[in-house]
Amino acid sequence: MSTPLRRVLLTGFESFGGDALNPSWEVARALDREVLASGVVVESVCLPCVFDDGVARLDEHLAAGAPPLLVVALGLAGGRAGITLERVAINIDDARIADNAGRQPVDRPVVPGAPAAYFSTLPIKAMVRALQATGLPAAVSNTAGTFVCNHLFFALMHRLATRLPLAGVRGGFAHLPWLPAQLAEHAGEPALALGEQVEGVRLMLRTALHVDTDIVEGGGTLH
Repeated sequence: MSTPLRRVLLTGFESFGGDALNPSWEVARALDREVLASGVVVESVCLPCVFDDGVARLDEHLAAGAPPLLVVALGLAGGRAGITLERVAINIDDARIADNAGRQPVDRPVVPGAPAAYFSTLPIKAMVRALQATGLPAAVSNTAGTFVCNHLFFALMHRLATRLPLAGVRGGFAHLPWLPAQLAEHAGEPALALGEQVEGVRLMLRTALHVDTDIVEGGGTLH
């Protein structure tokens, strides 16, 4: 009798802000059902770019079947030159623009009464080193913003920290840059080809599966 596959839950967002596509979902769906290691498969989910609704969709997939080994959420950070692994999620919504449902919360906690912040439980520095070793642009980021990406990141980490069935599940968030096809609307911005982004996220997931304790090396910034 074959052993059931364990899953890595990988999320991306639908497009927003007038763009026709979102690199986070294009990358996630390219990896859907891929076998990362023996007995481990990717389950990719497209989330609405809407405060609260994206979290509700995430909850559905967290509760479906056995807990995942890892949960890695992806989002777009247009203007960044490479793949950035987020260190911390903060408990605040402060939307400069409206989400896809017209919601624009300002100075509202993501989860009332929850801690001010959560750190990623992924080996982010080992993941950055693995990406850089292949020539892909990558860095640790110390801000996931205050829009839907941070909202989802905080909600995810709160669930992993407080829900007993999810005890021991590691999770975190990574931001991706524009795709070259989007530069007609975002001239002069840095971009990274879809194939390189897919390969980068694949390597991130494999690194997270095999590295239990993160490496210690400088990855901060002066400002």
